[in-house]
This record gives sequence, C-alpha cells and structure tokens, in this order.
Amino acid sequence: MANIKSQMKRIKTNEQNRQRNKAVKSAVKTAIRKFREAADAGEKDKAVELQQAASRALDKAASKGVIHKNQAANKKSALAQRANQL
Repeated sequence: MANIKSQMKRIKTNEQNRQRNKAVKSAVKTAIRKFREAADAGEKDKAVELQQAASRALDKAASKGVIHKNQAANKKSALAQRANQL
C-alpha cells in the first residue's frame, strides 16, 4: 500500500473506474448476446429492438471511453448486418 496521500487517492479512483468499466463491458456483452439469441431463434421484431438497445449500449460505452470508438463501430456494423439477414 502506498504511503503518499495522492497515490492512495489514485488507487481508490482507479478501483472505482475499473469496477465501472467492468460493469459497462458486461452490460454491453449481455445486450449483444440477447440480440444474437433472438436472431438465432428467428424472432425478427425482437431482434431489431434488441439490436437498437445493443447499439445504444455500445455508443455509451465508447463515449465514456470504456471501449474504443472503432470497436463500437465494428460491433454495431456486425449487428446491423446480422439484423438485415433476418
């Protein structure tokens, strides 16, 4: 453990940011998984709705810096292609 006051504060904020990033990434993965499950089941209306929710989650994650904006764009593109195939 650090002895310097500012370093102790950095350790705390880094841990808070790590926990937030972990939660956001998990939520994004869950949204994508739900879309894929609906797409596999052939439920077009539900899949389109879930695709929009997943895209929104990806945009939010990218805007917060949790994932890179290009990664979000690539994932959104893949989701859109899959939705158009239904």
